[in-house]
Amino acid sequence: MTGLRVIPAWRHGQERLYVCLTDGRNVAWYERESSRVNLLSEDHREAVLRALAPFLTGGFSVGPPPVPTPAELARLALHPDDDLAPNRPGEALLIALDRDPAPARRLRADPRQRALAAEQAIGAVLDGLEGAGWHTLHSVPLPGGARIHHLLIGSGGLFSVHTLAARKQRVRVADPMVTVGRADPRPLLREIRADADRASFALTAEIRPVLALCGPADLDVTAPPREVRIVRDGEVSAVAGIGGVLKPADVEALHAMARDRRTWLRV
Repeated sequence: MTGLRVIPAWRHGQERLYVCLTDGRNVAWYERESSRVNLLSEDHREAVLRALAPFLTGGFSVGPPPVPTPAELARLALHPDDDLAPNRPGEALLIALDRDPAPARRLRADPRQRALAAEQAIGAVLDGLEGAGWHTLHSVPLPGGARIHHLLIGSGGLFSVHTLAARKQRVRVADPMVTVGRADPRPLLREIRADADRASFALTAEIRPVLALCGPADLDVTAPPREVRIVRDGEVSAVAGIGGVLKPADVEALHAMARDRRTWLRV
């Protein structure tokens, strides 16, 4: 067989080399991390190995794709309208701004734009952890209009990350009150803990709340807050540095459950 093409791609943070026929159909793929060539048909074995020869280094295994796990089967059965995985950072704010845009002329910037920029910045950092085996879901809706800005799932556990825009402003924390600049204080830590508790109930797993400050000029914490971890935007990735708690299979199962919109209807 001739005319096979090798096309590189990224999937779940890992590089794959797909081997395709001239009509675009895949006949195999090579995963560099596991050094495995997955064949969809034994009829193409020799041709596939010849096409991949320039890319194969060291030892490798060849065989059919692994049997899907229960988590993968659940994901495949999920209706696109119920799948939260495609949500972008700040998805809820993007939709709100599209439906109700801010007036073209106003004295002060729309606070939703600042909140969106903060969620996008923090979300980009969290998405960058995918290569290390972490999954992030953005704008997870909760009944009653609340939402979890970012839900981080990985070997170190589960974290509910709430983003707070504080660019060049002083942030004062006196549990449960949080004050940004000259704005009125609000019981934000209480709300963050409540949302994490609801998420824990939905997933039947411990979820630790995190408050991520985006661009603060200064941070004044009167006393370490109960349960909530407070980080600046430059420290967000350190959340994933916590030692292993979950096995890879547990991570995938929890991610499959969390990405289903219906999971959150009962909280």
